Amino acid sequence: MLGFAMKSVTQMVMGSTFEDEQEVIRFQKNHGTVWSEIGKGFLDGSLDKSTTRKKQYEDALMQLESILKKIIKERKGRNFSEHIFIDSLVQGDLNDQQILEDSMIFSLASCIITAKLCTWAVCFLTTYEEVQKKLYEEIDQVFGKGPVTPENIEELRYCRQVLCETVRTATLTPVSARLQDIEGKIDKFIIPRETLVLYALGVVLQDPSTWPSPYKFDPERFDDESVMKTFSLLGFSGTQECPELRFAYMVTTVLLSVLVRRLHLLSVEGQVIETKYELVTSSKEEAWITVSKRY
Repeated sequence: MLGFAMKSVTQMVMGSTFEDEQEVIRFQKNHGTVWSEIGKGFLDGSLDKSTTRKKQYEDALMQLESILKKIIKERKGRNFSEHIFIDSLVQGDLNDQQILEDSMIFSLASCIITAKLCTWAVCFLTTYEEVQKKLYEEIDQVFGKGPVTPENIEELRYCRQVLCETVRTATLTPVSARLQDIEGKIDKFIIPRETLVLYALGVVLQDPSTWPSPYKFDPERFDDESVMKTFSLLGFSGTQECPELRFAYMVTTVLLSVLVRRLHLLSVEGQVIETKYELVTSSKEEAWITVSKRY
């Protein structure tokens, strides 16, 4: 799933150069080094205590920046038949440093969020056969034997509910942070403007007062508009949704539309998937599935 996400993200952000498997593999190696330190080294302070790790991190970051700078320079002031993510940034009112930072953040985060959303969605579908059956029926009704198109994807209402419930049940992003726009107050405590506020999403997404039977995978809970509104306010849908998650929703929808139409997704007997909570939640070990043909 990580390789699939890498190919999707790199081609969308940086273009046809990353149709070459070797380019994707090189990107994945540097990405892995940088992301592992963002998820651990900065949070626990261990990166600054190891000169070897810090040098590896800085070298990998420099190589990623070099790739992005090269592509940004190539795309400036020229027209291409394909429109990529960097083109949108170049055409905006941004300086070179902002373009570099935005494309770097999107590339780093999108790969992980997309990979883990795909992984958890497939895992839950193998466990909840009725959900998989209902999803297959919707996909078959919307697409038939035709291709997956952006217009038809908008009709996959139940699929979106499956993905929302995947994000919630897996607590895909257990924590988020946001600067306080205006001065706030909670009880007697004042939160000054521009304070960095951490949101304990892993707690909120499992709160039984908001989500009845919080540990049950139940996409149909999102039939309720008030539930979707709550989800939107947490930043997982609607106008508050981050670009990286929006992209992950689209890629995972395409993946499921192709896989579920052709294959039964089945669990591996006796497999226990343990959860590892970091910036993006993953399984501690590789998660395996089996498949059988539908036709």
